[in-house]
Amino acid sequence: MSQQARSERYHIAVFGRRNAGKSSLVNALAGQSVSIVSSVAGTTTDTVWKNIELPGVGAAVIGDTAGYDDAGVVGELRVDAARKVLPRIDLALLLLHDSPDDNAEELEWRRRLEKMNIPYVLLLGQCDRLSGTAVMDGWKAVLDKDITPFSAVTGEGREELLKAMATALRTAEDDDITGSLVKAGDVVLLVMPQDSQAPKGRLIQPQVQTLRNLLDKHAVPLCCALEELPLLLGAIKEPPSLIITDSQVFAQVERVKPETTRLTSFSVLMARYKGDIELFRKGAEALMNLPANGRVLIAEACSHVPRNEDIGRVKLPRMLRGRFGEGLSIDVVSGNDFPDDLSVYDIVIHCGACMFTKRHVMSRASRAVEQGVPVTNYGIAIAALTGILDKVSF
Repeated sequence: MSQQARSERYHIAVFGRRNAGKSSLVNALAGQSVSIVSSVAGTTTDTVWKNIELPGVGAAVIGDTAGYDDAGVVGELRVDAARKVLPRIDLALLLLHDSPDDNAEELEWRRRLEKMNIPYVLLLGQCDRLSGTAVMDGWKAVLDKDITPFSAVTGEGREELLKAMATALRTAEDDDITGSLVKAGDVVLLVMPQDSQAPKGRLIQPQVQTLRNLLDKHAVPLCCALEELPLLLGAIKEPPSLIITDSQVFAQVERVKPETTRLTSFSVLMARYKGDIELFRKGAEALMNLPANGRVLIAEACSHVPRNEDIGRVKLPRMLRGRFGEGLSIDVVSGNDFPDDLSVYDIVIHCGACMFTKRHVMSRASRAVEQGVPVTNYGIAIAALTGILDKVSF
């Protein structure tokens, strides 16, 4: 469980006022001391994340945020940090306090969650010390929604909370990386270049996830580096059903693949798995009409030290300028450094986002759509720029 990538876990964050019991709730769910519990308001300053396995929910990472009623200059920075967590999460736990008449913050945060289409569970914490049902009834009247009572001290309500969380998360999201492209028994060839960009001694996350997906579907995966592709094709009796390759070598693989074999890339698969493939295909159409003085935003999900021939910082900009000229303005951001104002760009090109959840990717894509900016991803952009997009299987 501890080895599972965070991008494959449900991201759950706890929100509430200072001293509402957020840290106690996180510790109770984690079964260990993850967050500092204190009677001093404002103890939690930045979001604390912990990998966790929750019965009925599965692998998750849970975050303890700063109180959203924090005050002052530093307090506002803490609240802003809590707000910035929202695009990354699959579920919010909104912890209520014991004065339902003082409800402006809770109503505002619920409005924010619903606007962003984030599932949430309402909790009344510290229920072991509350007398009667006046507080619960008060909150139900204000929020008109089911509320789960919970006590981190006695454990009361834990099972009900886990059930509510599991129900909220069961949104039937597609968790099949290869989707209808692969069925049981299909021979699938994975071409994985082992160049200077390949990490020493390991495979990159999309390759690992795709391999596991193929094994789970009882397909037959074969692997090779680009140089050995002709040798492997010559060694098998029948052409593979599908070739999955690195987007950077699309053109080379397309030239030698058997005519009956379909072709896609890890990045394109991630575009389906983590994003909206049709939205990204439309973005590729807009990309091909980019003006010579256009402005492009290239967004990387992971923060890494760029190497020579880095795809986002070197290869993709080179391809863009080779196609549209040196007049292009290209900005590159990484990690969580994604601008709020996208209206200055003609297009956003996002990486495959193997390190992000689907909700995180779609929150960025939705922001671009709201501002009228086309968005696509690395693999689809490269296929379009190399003229083989119509030959790629989705």
